[in-house]
Amino acid sequence: MNEHHIPVMLNESLDLLITDQSGVYFDATLGFGGHTTEILKRLNKNGRIVAADVDADAFEYSLKKFSKKNRVSLYNYNYSFVDVIAKIESLKYFNGVLADLGVSSFQLDNPESGFTFRADAPLDLRMDKTKEITAADVVNSYKEEELADIFFKYGEEKNSRKIARSIVQKRILKRIETTKEVTEIISDLVPENFLKKTLARIFQALRIYVNDELDNLKLFLENSVKVLKKGGRIVVISYHSLEDRIVKDFFKNETIVSLSPKEDPLGLVKREARLKLVNKKPIVPSEIEIKKNYRARSAKLRAAERL
Repeated sequence: MNEHHIPVMLNESLDLLITDQSGVYFDATLGFGGHTTEILKRLNKNGRIVAADVDADAFEYSLKKFSKKNRVSLYNYNYSFVDVIAKIESLKYFNGVLADLGVSSFQLDNPESGFTFRADAPLDLRMDKTKEITAADVVNSYKEEELADIFFKYGEEKNSRKIARSIVQKRILKRIETTKEVTEIISDLVPENFLKKTLARIFQALRIYVNDELDNLKLFLENSVKVLKKGGRIVVISYHSLEDRIVKDFFKNETIVSLSPKEDPLGLVKREARLKLVNKKPIVPSEIEIKKNYRARSAKLRAAERL
């Protein structure tokens, strides 16, 4: 598994994250432990890491990997519960919080994980397998308009209505159960040279919806600021425009000390800025890194510091 996991912008993210080698850091997206391993190397004997991942396979792998590391505490929780995890650990603050929002290469390449459209697999797409609704449930039970909205909102797919209509027509004959069946439906509608990107957008949309990824990201950002020490940093790596926009807007809003005249015409609302931007523009992978790891090409790294 570890061979499939290549941390993106590893040095760049950790250079921004670690401000105190004796601090306690939260790795919000543990995965197979790539970032956690490197954070640990950069801390001294007093430094600690708390990490979380809702994916059972990744969590179990990392649990074994770090079983002899007494400075690492792991939780099989959604990362939005960062404030709850801090309380369990009897921590008032973290010195830094890191989130790498990408789906791991192992999950994308392994059919059993149910995330890939490149091989025939059950149409699942749940990170947390205890969640009741799978992608198959959505595809087979949601109305045509609802499916089209999901494909457009979360996948930014311009052919969302045509694809939704075809899915609804096909499921009348037979319940759609596998990734291959969805791929075949879309391949009949889209020219071959556009097929791969269309499939990526549709499966992204279903995955985001099933896992409630955007709302969890918003909750994570809000809860992270609550448990971030003054001078501590929150570092986020995102992989598509929907995520990046949420992170960008959140950081921007948290640097504003008052509302705009349009939002507050009488100037009655005053508030304290909670963050300052560390990098005004997102950091992106180098050409060398993209050549080594093509999936890094869409990554954007943003960081902000607690005031």
